[in-house]
Amino acid sequence: MNGVLEALRAAADPTRLRILGLLESGELTVSELVSILGQSQPRVSRHLKILVDAGLLERFREGSWVFHRLSLGAGGARARALVHLIPDDDPLRAQDSQRLKEIEAQRAQMAEDYFRKYAPEWDRLRQLDVDEEAVATVVRDMLPLTRSQKLLDLGTGTGRMLQVLGPDVGEALGLDNSHEMLAVARSNLTRWGLDNCQLRQADILALPVVYGTFDAVVVHQVLHFLDRPWTAIGEAVRALAPGGRLLIVDLAPHDVEELREKHAHRRLGFADEEVQDWLQAQGLTLETIKHLPGKLGVTIWLARRIGVANMRTETQSMNQGASL
Repeated sequence: MNGVLEALRAAADPTRLRILGLLESGELTVSELVSILGQSQPRVSRHLKILVDAGLLERFREGSWVFHRLSLGAGGARARALVHLIPDDDPLRAQDSQRLKEIEAQRAQMAEDYFRKYAPEWDRLRQLDVDEEAVATVVRDMLPLTRSQKLLDLGTGTGRMLQVLGPDVGEALGLDNSHEMLAVARSNLTRWGLDNCQLRQADILALPVVYGTFDAVVVHQVLHFLDRPWTAIGEAVRALAPGGRLLIVDLAPHDVEELREKHAHRRLGFADEEVQDWLQAQGLTLETIKHLPGKLGVTIWLARRIGVANMRTETQSMNQGASL
């Protein structure tokens, strides 16, 4: 009862209730909330502190950016219950939703402009500080496939993961929202002779596929571009057949702000605990984590839709260009 009463006291302000409504759909920075609410930064920060202290919100810092999102567990559930009491036709709620859509559209346009500009040299940029072939070797070792299986590559980009895993499967589908990336990928697939691989333009947050039909789903260096990476994980899980495996490759936590400022990165990498929470929330069993250290380290997470396995964490030290 005390938790409920504290939540009610914290949300008993129009601005704070608006903040909960905005964060119901994802995480936002303080500056984004200031822009949407049309209030000063100190005032918005004070409201956020009250909501965090009440356990309704979580606050976390990435480099120079500070994000807020609904808390996991009971606090987040209470926040959602309060938001659902707001009438759908409330004018302030509608106004906030429209401003949020405008901010999301601006982010999407920035990312699209970036992908268009860098599509021809995308593989080189993605290599970052860990050798590309070293990552490919670990991916093959962690996700052995057979010709009877189907593979889905979300955010395929130039088709790199199709090149790595496509020869081992019967069918593979790569999805990406960028025309420019897909043009490069189509050229690459022809050059690699991968006629069992197909490409399609699609939003990976709303998959145009039959759910439960893929034996493996790969999300390679995609999540750090997304506002709601957990949504992409949820879509990936729904695409998996029973017993299917999800492989995520992304950056470990880092503080290279340039990637956010110049290369459209939304997140500066991911901690194991954060990804593990998302996977468990989707009912997956996390089987293996492998760390490939570097100035910009890479982490690879492997999870299965059903079954129980002992999760093991391995750290592999290597220099750029080393083989595993």
